[in-house]
Amino acid sequence: MITIAILSTIAYPSYLDSVRKSRRAVAQADLVELASFMERFFSENNQYHQTYATTPVAIVLPANISSVHYAYSLPVKTSTTYTLRAMPNTNGGQNTDSCGTLTLTHLGLKAAATENCW
Repeated sequence: MITIAILSTIAYPSYLDSVRKSRRAVAQADLVELASFMERFFSENNQYHQTYATTPVAIVLPANISSVHYAYSLPVKTSTTYTLRAMPNTNGGQNTDSCGTLTLTHLGLKAAATENCW
């Protein structure tokens, strides 16, 4: 019985960390997909989508992108630049992820609260 308790105190935090990492990977893929939508619009119209002119703005997400664990926004946007942001929600403890908010710019620059998060 004691062995199970000791094993669970070691394994459970590791499990939670793996869950946070997988959710972060999904958010990173979502940011890249949102950036591709922005770039596709730019290549057709020679400017980024003007619907998102208000700063900051919540993004209307495509059906395949979920906002359960991250809140997506477009805090910086002009007709020639943008910065996409994925901020962790409190759902499932994602807000305890050391990487914090993830960002992706029109130049492809990726940032997070700590190194090695992308």
